[in-house]
Amino acid sequence: MGLLTFSINFTLDGCVDHQEGIADEETHAHFTRLMDECGAMLWGRTTYEMMESYWPVVARGDEDAPPAMREWALKLEAKPKYVVSSTRSDFPWTNSHHVGGDLRTAVQELKDATPGGVLVGSGKLATELDRLDLIDEYTFLIHPMIAGHGPTLHQDGLSSTRRLDLISAEPLSNGAVAMHYRRAA
Repeated sequence: MGLLTFSINFTLDGCVDHQEGIADEETHAHFTRLMDECGAMLWGRTTYEMMESYWPVVARGDEDAPPAMREWALKLEAKPKYVVSSTRSDFPWTNSHHVGGDLRTAVQELKDATPGGVLVGSGKLATELDRLDLIDEYTFLIHPMIAGHGPTLHQDGLSSTRRLDLISAEPLSNGAVAMHYRRAA
């Protein structure tokens, strides 16, 4: 069975707006390494649609992008992508699959079938998976800025506090810090 890891960018005040943060070569290289270490990606529909509107264009070479962004796009193109949605069932982007039915059962089956682990990159979906106690690890890239607006990490709350054990902390030269945590026993 693979681990389910929630990975996301956020600012010091918890903002997870994809337009906030540092989107440079180092940041993209960091997320490419995380993707390389997992067997599949798991997103909610909104995140999938945001990603599908841009990254296939970069992978095809139709959009000019720095080398680290192009590498991310090419690897993302090949990676299995699973999408949780109750409103959409057709996902034409290469290697994309619909996740339907009972969320707990479907995601547990995905974890069981993916020994390399599954990387979750959607904030709202991660909150629901956290409520179901399905997330094993967290990798956060914390950006050195205060956005002053939302959406924020787990803004709809959790039923209880999550205690985490620090696995690693790595400062990046751009001022962001990559934090890796495992759920405490």
